[in-house]
Amino acid sequence: MDIILKYFPNLSDRQKEQFAALYNLYYDWNSKINVISRKDIENLYLHHVLHSLGIAKVITFRPGTTVMDMGCGGGFPGIPLAIMFPEVQFHLVDSIGKKVRVATEIATAIGLNNVRATHSRAEEIKEKYNFVVSRAVMQLPELVKICRKNISKEQINALPNGIICLKGGDIQAEARPYKNMVEITELEDIFDEDFFKDKKVVYIPI
Repeated sequence: MDIILKYFPNLSDRQKEQFAALYNLYYDWNSKINVISRKDIENLYLHHVLHSLGIAKVITFRPGTTVMDMGCGGGFPGIPLAIMFPEVQFHLVDSIGKKVRVATEIATAIGLNNVRATHSRAEEIKEKYNFVVSRAVMQLPELVKICRKNISKEQINALPNGIICLKGGDIQAEARPYKNMVEITELEDIFDEDFFKDKKVVYIPI
């Protein structure tokens, strides 16, 4: 939990409580439904929570923003972002029902009123959002192809609406079709820990 406060020192007491509650909740649920590698649960805050919050270093979503987390798994990046931005509406979507259940139960347990989760393939979601976020779900061209239909034309943020995803490694090839508009933020320039070497936030306006 200290690592979250290192980079986000201005959290409210409510946000601190919600972030602090995540470890025991994920530890308990992970023993029933494997949403995080068993070996990795000890690194929950570094590898999953702080990694998700890399998006919050790229954009501060304005109140009233709508966001879909595509392929949310057990709730990343959607749940940490929903804690960070309580006045933003998050729709978590995953094709694996048991993962959606974990995300739903954890959001309910910490009192996140700005989160709903749906068991569905993203191709079947017709709603419009200001942004779609994801964490290493698929290659960028496939992600853009699926999510383009879900991006609203109504703009309320400093960044134009689009797709924001967490990626690792060399993404030059998959980013090439968007070279004139893609923005890549290296997380190792923001977070000191070795884990963030080669980790990126990739933003594509739609």
